[in-house]
Amino acid sequence: MNELIINLACTGVIPTRAMNPHVPLQHDEIVADVAAALEQGVQMFHLHARDADGQQVSDPEPYGRLIEAIRRLPGGREAVLGVTTSGRKQADFESRARVLDLDGDMKPDMASLTLSSLNFVQSASVNAPDTIRRLAARMQERGIRPELEIFDIGMANFARVLQREGLLSGPLYANVLLGNIAGAQASALDLAATQSAIPEGTIVALAGIGRHQLGANLLGLLYGDGVRTGLEDNLWYDNERTVPASNRSLVERIKRLATELGRPLAARTQLRSRLGLAGICTG
Repeated sequence: MNELIINLACTGVIPTRAMNPHVPLQHDEIVADVAAALEQGVQMFHLHARDADGQQVSDPEPYGRLIEAIRRLPGGREAVLGVTTSGRKQADFESRARVLDLDGDMKPDMASLTLSSLNFVQSASVNAPDTIRRLAARMQERGIRPELEIFDIGMANFARVLQREGLLSGPLYANVLLGNIAGAQASALDLAATQSAIPEGTIVALAGIGRHQLGANLLGLLYGDGVRTGLEDNLWYDNERTVPASNRSLVERIKRLATELGRPLAARTQLRSRLGLAGICTG
């Protein structure tokens, strides 16, 4: 097995402080959680910015400030930094694409690309085919690597469609998110079916929604290139929901399990090279 990748999704769109006291919402809080994760060896970060009221924003400026601040941290220039283009709050292309126009030390290495619309427990993520294609094209124009988000076999197939259309080119990276009510579940069978449809050679990290996070992460440790973890996907450390998770505790658990399974963490420069990002924002 390859050396392990950890992708930390530390904030997300939905979590609030009322749901979990450890959720980082403001700029300094997110930077502090990223700094701690860098010390733990995390190589990759999936970033969401919030406004003063804690609401998800599409304004590129706070994303640029986050990226700039993270790159000033020890290890931050080698880390792979991705931003969201989520369709959970705004479905239109124009709002979601603004963050792709950042430049210089504010420019992200990657940006999320959810490959279909889908339902969550209480909301939907709306991703029209034309919007997906336009986002993929803009990322290609800007030299930003897509962070593919795949929740089921249909989304995996759409990655192949975009690849045939010339809108995706390797090396590809995908988060396979398991356990959502309207998607593939956190089982070896569902994972195998989904992985069979993903373009060959794609770097795959496994994530789980809610109580399925640990099971999906274990599948990633066993069968994937890496895992995605963090408070965006799961707010609790235990299935009984008695212990609020923190980004630090979730990363520590992954590291402990990886050690037991003999999977050392990949170096950040190694990951950048695998993703074709070796020459971007490392100077």
